[in-house]
Amino acid sequence: MDKLPPDHAMPLPAAAFPIPVDARRQARSLYWRGWGVTQVAAELGLKRTTVAAWKQRDGWDKAPSLNRIDDALECRLNTLIAKEAKTGADYKELDALMRALTATARVRRYEAPGGHEGDLNPRVASRNAAPKKAAVRNHFTTEQVEQLEAIFEEELFAYQRDWWAARRERTRMILKSRQIGATWYFAREALLDALRGGGNQIFLSASKAQAYIFRGYIVQFAARAGVKLQGDPIVLSADTIPAGEPAAELIFLGTNARTAQGYHGNFYFDEFFWTYGFEELNKVASAMAMHRRWRRTYFSTPSSIAHQAHGYWTGERRNRRLRKADRVTIDTGHARLHAGVLCEDRVWRQIVTIEDAAARGCDLFDLDELRVEYAPDEFANLLLCQFVDHSLSAFKFNELQRATVDAAVDWRDVDLLAARPVGEREVWAGYDPQESEDGDNAALVIALPPEGPTGKFRLIERHQLRGADFQAQAEFIVKVLARYRCTYLGIDANGVGAAVWQLLRDRVRGVVKIDYSLEAKAAMVMKAQHSFARGRVEFDAGWIDLQSSFLSIKKALTASGRHVTFRASRSEEVGHADLAWAAMHIFINEPLDGQRRAGMTMEILGGEEAGAAGDAAGGAGTPGWPSARLGGEGAGCRRARLRLRRSRAGARAAPVDRPARMLAQRPLVRAAAAARRAGARLPRLAAPQLGDPAQGQSDRRVARPRLADRSGHIAPRSPGLSRIR
Repeated sequence: MDKLPPDHAMPLPAAAFPIPVDARRQARSLYWRGWGVTQVAAELGLKRTTVAAWKQRDGWDKAPSLNRIDDALECRLNTLIAKEAKTGADYKELDALMRALTATARVRRYEAPGGHEGDLNPRVASRNAAPKKAAVRNHFTTEQVEQLEAIFEEELFAYQRDWWAARRERTRMILKSRQIGATWYFAREALLDALRGGGNQIFLSASKAQAYIFRGYIVQFAARAGVKLQGDPIVLSADTIPAGEPAAELIFLGTNARTAQGYHGNFYFDEFFWTYGFEELNKVASAMAMHRRWRRTYFSTPSSIAHQAHGYWTGERRNRRLRKADRVTIDTGHARLHAGVLCEDRVWRQIVTIEDAAARGCDLFDLDELRVEYAPDEFANLLLCQFVDHSLSAFKFNELQRATVDAAVDWRDVDLLAARPVGEREVWAGYDPQESEDGDNAALVIALPPEGPTGKFRLIERHQLRGADFQAQAEFIVKVLARYRCTYLGIDANGVGAAVWQLLRDRVRGVVKIDYSLEAKAAMVMKAQHSFARGRVEFDAGWIDLQSSFLSIKKALTASGRHVTFRASRSEEVGHADLAWAAMHIFINEPLDGQRRAGMTMEILGGEEAGAAGDAAGGAGTPGWPSARLGGEGAGCRRARLRLRRSRAGARAAPVDRPARMLAQRPLVRAAAAARRAGARLPRLAAPQLGDPAQGQSDRRVARPRLADRSGHIAPRSPGLSRIR
């Protein structure tokens, strides 16, 4: 106070008094600016221990950085505000400091409960308030179309450039090897054509599922330009489509004449040589491209010379409708067509074998390895584009074709994408194990059994394995069958199959061991031939490998030359006809005449104490069920009750009209291990006469049971005998 002016009884201005200082706050501010505790104490004239105690109690080091920034802003703002004469720079600094203080306040609001991005950026609220403009679906800009065209041009092989050069031909028909990228190419060609104003593009395949392969290739191709295609059909719009042209549609159809009507556009017919009812379907399909602006493209691997499309390929069908003078002869040999030729009937034809593809830049194959893996006839058919003479096969090509359906359209009660594809309905399965590495695969086929003598086997799922040992094969079967209620699984028990059967017999219901022999193979083939001939088999039309598998089975003589058997050439594609044999394992579970036998289950209920009165009366038991004793008579004697009931496994059918009785021959049941006592003599229990009223058996009629040995192996079925489960 010595510095104050003398008191003359006059009030002094506030500025004349010193500003009070909060030493604790000032010490904290200096510390946050980087001063040490000792320096702060010396600057403020305080004891070091005092400053250290404040630091410890107030947690200066633990304070968030936002608090330190606020303190620095406050100090600097107070200094500038207290300054009497401010310069222009001072005002600019004040403005910047106030904006910084506002930003820290927004950060605090954002960090508080209920904070959101709008607290940091006020423009977010105004941006979201305005109505959003919906993005155009499946739209391509000019730059995106040009990008796809560059990718398309860069990734073509030489033979695919032939297809591009002939894209303006009204009708193209291409016979090709497998796996040379034809579906991949035509999916891209169709998309680019639609984006340049080419109009609708229609894709036909043997089934709806196979048509969706086109869709997958198109979606992947568009994604490379940043466009996500959606919908079915896919409706396209692009800046490159000429003004006045409608949006182009990409339509995916199966070979069902009912679903392939009413459309118009360019159409692509995939695997037309494997389509059932080609004549009828082609009438509908060709009508979709009747206008002269539309184009038709057929491409496929060859099947059989008996197929309806073979006459279109050779031109014979056209000649049949013309006078002899107007007929033309078309050379469809590989020497003429390998480079593509516009033939005399104005159809552009080309044959592209796997050797042609390799010679013209396709480096995806090892031809020497393929020649080793494929049998000569399979290599010629699948890869060298040579047709098969089905007269050498054990199965008729036309009957196999007639069995095809469009599963996605015709089977409304089957959903393979669901956790339980057929619900709780029973299924049968057949498994042909892998025997060797040289062209042999393991095959699993699952089918819905027929509902009666005129019902159909519907093959709903098939799998092939290669390079797996017996345990891996068994685990795979268990995993696949977990989605179904399988009541029968037929397994070839030769070689590796014996190990697979042993692993599965206690884990899967209804496992049946099939011992191959000349008689067994003949029975299976005859049953399959009968089923196909009667139209009692259905499978998806896209299962070309299954058709090839059946066609590869041929009659042959045994090594002795005394007997006829059935064999299949090995190939990596169809294996040793594994899919066909797996399917025949299913067919043979039904008797050859198609009449279903009444299945029965035998149960032994032992360990029941029967009273003397009950034993004397023959056992009250369950009304209508026979019972028999094990051991002596009297109180405390163990009694085993023998029950026979119809099994729900297998097919259901009307009762067989024959006397209900069982053959009392070899013992059917032995006493349980728990009932065996040391030194006890246990008589064998023979099957009772079911028609004997003394045993209280009802008079319902049943079939004779099949007998099983102790290992679980089921003996061959004899006439009039059913299976004991």
